[in-house]
Amino acid sequence: MGGSPDHSLDRLLDLDGEVLVVSDDGQYWVKFEVRRVPVTLAKPHGLDYSLTLHGPGNDRLVGFDNAHPVWPTKRGEPQDHRHANQVAKPYAYKDAAGLLEAFWAEVDACLEKLRVKR
Repeated sequence: MGGSPDHSLDRLLDLDGEVLVVSDDGQYWVKFEVRRVPVTLAKPHGLDYSLTLHGPGNDRLVGFDNAHPVWPTKRGEPQDHRHANQVAKPYAYKDAAGLLEAFWAEVDACLEKLRVKR
């Protein structure tokens, strides 16, 4: 992974498998899937991750993952990216703390836009 150690990585890895309800009515929830994998060109951080916000009907409203390629390439190796409004865009992963911060900021913005009570 190179560079200085990512001390927030343990916190991110500890979230693997967690599902947290984020609305008063229980219809909105987040799910974390995070595991170590061998370091490759496609997964240079040594992580396979998916952080998602779901709404009624299990619809994914927000997501950050590195499971597949996205525009502009759409080919080749999986890459870090985020999903919002049915659109995937590249995401510049720096460290686990930044990933969590970016994810929760998107979750908060989405829930605020939908006027979800928390």
